Amino acid sequence: MKNIAVLGSTGSIGTQTLAVVRSHPELFHISVLAANSSDEFLEQQIREFEPELAVLSDERAYARLKERYTGRTKLAGGRQAFIDAAAYPDVDTVVTSMMGFAGLEPTMKALDAKKNIALANKETLVVAGEIVMRHAKEQGVSILPVDSEHCAFFQCLQGEKRETIEKLLLTCSGGPFRGKKREELIGATKAQVLAHPTWNMGQKITVDSASLVNKGLEVIEAKWLYGVSYDQIQVVVHPQSIIHSMVEFVDGSVIAQLGCPDMKLPIQYALTYPTRRPSNFERLDFWNLKDLTFEKPDTETFKGLRFAYEAGKMGGSMPCIFNAANEVAVGAFLKGQIHFLDIYDIIESAMMKRECVLSPTLEELFEEDRWARAYAESLLKDLQQKE
Repeated sequence: MKNIAVLGSTGSIGTQTLAVVRSHPELFHISVLAANSSDEFLEQQIREFEPELAVLSDERAYARLKERYTGRTKLAGGRQAFIDAAAYPDVDTVVTSMMGFAGLEPTMKALDAKKNIALANKETLVVAGEIVMRHAKEQGVSILPVDSEHCAFFQCLQGEKRETIEKLLLTCSGGPFRGKKREELIGATKAQVLAHPTWNMGQKITVDSASLVNKGLEVIEAKWLYGVSYDQIQVVVHPQSIIHSMVEFVDGSVIAQLGCPDMKLPIQYALTYPTRRPSNFERLDFWNLKDLTFEKPDTETFKGLRFAYEAGKMGGSMPCIFNAANEVAVGAFLKGQIHFLDIYDIIESAMMKRECVLSPTLEELFEEDRWARAYAESLLKDLQQKE
């Protein structure tokens, strides 16, 4: 029986993680559930899974839940309680499914406590990949990827040595605007941006998918997970989302991992590795699979991917700047404060404005994140005044 903490339990990955746990009660026990502010949804999860601890980082949501709930689960509230939940005793694996830069502190706390990580919070490696991977190695714990693309790489590389990798072929659906040019995206609405053709995800990651920023984040994440150079990571647009990624080896062989577009499969693999367990997930039907197509990404229209490569190759603090500016810009777009294409301008401006810190400490990365958010917020005011 593996004891699991799910950080971000009410989000898309969190709820799918609990669906996997629900289908294998003989394998998993939920020890900790932690969420941001969805107190009613978290209460439903508490009543079903009966964890030892449940946390809401939002103090007002915690107060509402504490007033209602009378069960056996211990409740805690506040940002620090959320971070501390990552180190809860007796937990074997921490599923980091919270969103954004906010996932870095809980992940480091879990590593400090020698917990294995099922990583869905890609921003942790984007902003502090070198620090995080080194700390995991020092602590003797594993970081197993939950992203479908990185889980695909992980499966394709079983039994292989790093020096045999020629390329990581990172697949990309292309999002809702695949094939469109910049002028066609002027005035793109929130509904259009959130209409992803193959995946059902949270709003922030769906916007990132439309801008190809999400694929850029995955490029940086892949660099740290698999120890390759950026020149060895090639993005391939694959609209059907059936091939989740591929590895090309030095002898020219290409190994791919295929499956239906369903996050529960990589979640289960991360939780049961190195064992494969039966599942009731949808199977590919090759008799009805009409075609698999591939395209080169358009990095002139979808500049988020190009900016990510540039930030990654600069290294140091620049991926942190890239990520923070994007998080602010996406939040503003979802609130209707800016246009979709303004996201790119905010990212580019922040990257050009800030000098890169080449070997930042964790404390310096927190400072860089604060600077980038404040700068991006100042750009929002300028954009709104131009309207």
